[in-house]
Amino acid sequence: MTYVIAEPCVNTKDTACVDVCPVDCIHPRKDEEDFAKEALLYIDPEVCIDCGACEPACPVQAIFPADLVPEKWANYTAMNADWYKAKG
Repeated sequence: MTYVIAEPCVNTKDTACVDVCPVDCIHPRKDEEDFAKEALLYIDPEVCIDCGACEPACPVQAIFPADLVPEKWANYTAMNADWYKAKG
């Protein structure tokens, strides 16, 4: 299982989750080129170790375990994975 960043992160992009991630699976970081153009942050499902450190760090409650993403934001699960696939 992995964690997913959903709609509450849109146009917020608070990077507290990035700072606590022990495996650097949340991007783009503020120092990355894509940060300014992206509307939200993304969790790499291939790298995430399911530690859960990011969830309580998020001030807008945008991070969910993949199996608990609210139905209204279910499309964010694929969006997170697809962002990393596009980076290839």
